[in-house]
Amino acid sequence: MTATELVQQIRNAMALAQNRVRNLVETYPGLYPLFTLSGRWKHNRPHWTNWCDGFLPGMMWLFLESGLADDPAYWRAKAEEYSRGVESRKNDRDVHTLGFIFYHGSHKRWYEATLMEGKPDTALREVALHAARVLSQRFSEEGKYLRGFLGNDSLLIDSAMNVPLLLYAAAETGDEKLRRIGIESALTTRKFLVRGDGSVAQQALFDTRTGECLRHTTEQGFRADSTWSRGLAWSMYGFVDCYEWSKEPRFLETAEASARFFIERTPPNGIPPWDYDAPPTGLVARTYTDSSAAAIAACAFFLLARVLGDAPRAVGYRNAALSIVNTLTRPPFLVEDPEWQGILRGGIYHIHKDLGVNESVMWGEFYFVEALNMALSALARITVPAPAAPATQQSMEKSAASV
Repeated sequence: MTATELVQQIRNAMALAQNRVRNLVETYPGLYPLFTLSGRWKHNRPHWTNWCDGFLPGMMWLFLESGLADDPAYWRAKAEEYSRGVESRKNDRDVHTLGFIFYHGSHKRWYEATLMEGKPDTALREVALHAARVLSQRFSEEGKYLRGFLGNDSLLIDSAMNVPLLLYAAAETGDEKLRRIGIESALTTRKFLVRGDGSVAQQALFDTRTGECLRHTTEQGFRADSTWSRGLAWSMYGFVDCYEWSKEPRFLETAEASARFFIERTPPNGIPPWDYDAPPTGLVARTYTDSSAAAIAACAFFLLARVLGDAPRAVGYRNAALSIVNTLTRPPFLVEDPEWQGILRGGIYHIHKDLGVNESVMWGEFYFVEALNMALSALARITVPAPAAPATQQSMEKSAASV
């Protein structure tokens, strides 16, 4: 497949994504869903935890950022409406996921849209900054980590994705305390949840009195010592994002270690099993894939390529990202059936609770659209043919040697 052909494939996927999101907001006004049940967004299955509210408005901002919005006025109005709908979450002291809502999804993007228009609305920025200050209250001075929603003793790998909200706020305000909390939180996550080979544990439990790390455990992975693929993708994306804000070289090293693990252990189509150590058969077999982990990983590979710039290995990361995008923008992962309300099939929320298994999941939809935007930007800068399969470690080295 040529770069031109992949661009058209991406454009088609972007059009389908807009159609599905428009149908969602017009069929279920005011709904902020988490995952589908048999392809339907509205159902009575439990959410387990509420961390995805920013992704729906975030997709709308991404449509506008892409330059491919089919109706810019419509998407601007809806993006503002659904962003306002989550604003009260800025005071939520019960979760560690405010970065997903306000940094990745809603108000930071809204503020940046006003900046691009030359009419910066600092009240929007203040919402994100307030959320950062609230998030910082979850910092454990004893253990030097952001306390997860599961308890004061819990550190979760997805905290790597939420620390950038703190580092962004520190950069905007000059608040050294926020910067310290962000860097120390990320360093603790790196130390206790990322292994030497780049694989990850989902959760570490601490003694809240002394700050000592006691053990690893998992809620969504196969075992405490296995590698849950979405957690691996959070590590890839989160640590390269932390590096961009802090320039702490250890964060880039961690992101690249997790990226190498992904490349070495993921099947040729670029879509990982839900857990790399799950058994080959059974109710939680590794034959279950997670398309959302692939979408997050694609974004992380694009970020790594951007950060590394002219470094030869940036080419391999970019190719790996484009290959995942190539896979996700075609069936069976891209759902062409109009009766299915989501964009991507093959996502997994919580396999043990049987929630969102082989379904569309809201974070998968969001990071898929973000990956489409990143792919278009990357393809605009190159003229070489786009890869048809994900880069292996060997092909990455070959690509690097040819630059």
